[in-house]
Amino acid sequence: MRGSDTRSGELFSYVDLEKRVPEKHPLRLVRVVVNDVLAALDGDFAKVYADRGRPSIAPERLLRALLLQAFYTIRSERQLMEQLDYNLLYRWFVGLGVDDPVWVPTVFTKNRDRLLEADVARRFLAELMNHKKLRGLLSDEHFSVDGTQIAAWASMKSFKANDGSSDPPGPGRNGERDFHGEKPANATHASTTDPEAKLYRKGHGKEAKLSFMGHTLMENRSGLIVAATLTQATGTAERTAAEEMIVRYSPGAQRITLGADKGYDAAAFVADLRALNVTPHIAQNTSGRRSAIDARTTHHPGYAVSQQKRKRIEEPFGWGKTIGGLARPMLRGAKKLGFKFTLTMVCYNLIRLPKLIEATA
Repeated sequence: MRGSDTRSGELFSYVDLEKRVPEKHPLRLVRVVVNDVLAALDGDFAKVYADRGRPSIAPERLLRALLLQAFYTIRSERQLMEQLDYNLLYRWFVGLGVDDPVWVPTVFTKNRDRLLEADVARRFLAELMNHKKLRGLLSDEHFSVDGTQIAAWASMKSFKANDGSSDPPGPGRNGERDFHGEKPANATHASTTDPEAKLYRKGHGKEAKLSFMGHTLMENRSGLIVAATLTQATGTAERTAAEEMIVRYSPGAQRITLGADKGYDAAAFVADLRALNVTPHIAQNTSGRRSAIDARTTHHPGYAVSQQKRKRIEEPFGWGKTIGGLARPMLRGAKKLGFKFTLTMVCYNLIRLPKLIEATA
């Protein structure tokens, strides 16, 4: 007998979101870990919010929604609210009931910006690395460091001379502009859209564009990110950020190794690492000068292992730009973009967690 295609409205509906999500869905394990981390951050949340006034979006739900945005490549908060409205899996993960209304996108973004002051993304990453399910997966001796260029949400047309000499003639912000003969530099020019963005070229033969620099510290056993930060794009930003992350994560109490590419092969940086009780397993840069890494380091078998393992640090950068929304994030300013970068690295660790635990079980 052929079934009917007619639909009648329901007066009552009893939907248990817990039963709608498959038992083996990878988000189940992720949600357990995320809830444990959020519980550990309860004290940090209490400092951000006032004791009186109108209730805002719960920070726990806000952060779960931001994690979903990176997991499923949702390009904007407006689209995130739209999908939260009808996607039962998203509602279950965030903690919304079937009949709970979703938030207004502008209210959501204002509440998100409140978490910037408490540096919640960095605290989230630190608590995640201290979680009982991750401790056995991490190496406490061998690490790698690297940086990547993050495009700013600003065009080259906004990069103008500080004295106003490069302003295009005629009315409107899109007037004609002749770039020929102009030599833009960070010392004399700045972006009117995002003043913190700097003109930067990642390598030889590549175009210079308005950018920031994202930096990560990775442990070599499982390839998980243990520290992340974002800075302005300069020639020394990678080495400066590497030292800061090492001091914050491993302040010299135990000797560790640090793998890095030849861009970190600078005598002052290598000397600073040795003073921090770090063995520099840095690729030798022998192009026209003497490398700061000599045979005392390169003859050890561990040096070759570090050089092989350090290449895995490109994987979170690739995932963050293709899936996590870091290719061209629609955010301005180092603080907002730094929050996004660190939280995206948290998401990279979380999506790898189910398979890593399964492999070690």
